[in-house]
Amino acid sequence: MDILTSVAPTQSLTASWRREGLRVGFVPTMGYLHAGHESLIRAAAAENDRVVVSIFVNPTQFGPNEDLEAYPRDWERDRGICRSLGVSLIFAPDAGEMYPGGFATKVGVRGLSEVLCGRSRPIHFDGVCLVCLKLFNVVGPDAAYFGLKDAQQYFVLARMVKDLNLNLTLRPCPIVREPDGLAMSSRNAYLSGPERKAALILSSALNKAREAAEGGEREASRLTGLVSEVVATEPLARLEYAQAVSTDDLSEVSEISGEVLVAAAVWVGKTRLIDNFILPPVGGAG
Repeated sequence: MDILTSVAPTQSLTASWRREGLRVGFVPTMGYLHAGHESLIRAAAAENDRVVVSIFVNPTQFGPNEDLEAYPRDWERDRGICRSLGVSLIFAPDAGEMYPGGFATKVGVRGLSEVLCGRSRPIHFDGVCLVCLKLFNVVGPDAAYFGLKDAQQYFVLARMVKDLNLNLTLRPCPIVREPDGLAMSSRNAYLSGPERKAALILSSALNKAREAAEGGEREASRLTGLVSEVVATEPLARLEYAQAVSTDDLSEVSEISGEVLVAAAVWVGKTRLIDNFILPPVGGAG
């Protein structure tokens, strides 16, 4: 397994693979890898000849009062996980390599970035688009793999890839959960014992809404109302939003028709957690 920290040698190595006719799969991460990341790496390995994992805590997607400095890091563990899963290359640049002096470019997807999590994190998705576009240009993958816990991120990036005619495929991968249902997230490490228990209210609330939808409920406000009601029963949790949106453009829907994302964000103590589920078209597979 190679470990590179600079753009030029990374581009050179991956270009050599492509010249050999090898497919390259890419898993962009901010490190502190968990089972969710491992599932993405395995998916990439199943479909490609080489797998690249980036480990970079991207400063441009953090707001001024967010957790950039506190974001959990464990380089030795991350390296061990990658090695054990057969990763071909870790690209681990620092901020100076990704954003050298004089850097002045912005990238964004209007409309899809300002809703849901974008309301409280106004620069977040612009930073995600910028870093992913740079990483795609450095690695040159045939396919990049993203977990659907961050569903808005996936849909924003899918629009960017389509709009900019990027020559790669985005692969959405299922949410990976703890045995008790909590969606895997690096930020789960912030939770205290009581907060960890309280955090289960998010998946419980979404499960209640999903059950109602599968039982025939078509009114979006009733589904999001169920999420709000269930979250309100947990004193340590505070709902930021619960919303049902079309997966086409993330616009809010009033009725469930077509493919719909039901997403929620909850604060437990000082930790912000997100989760979601996607409803298929009426009559589609469950």
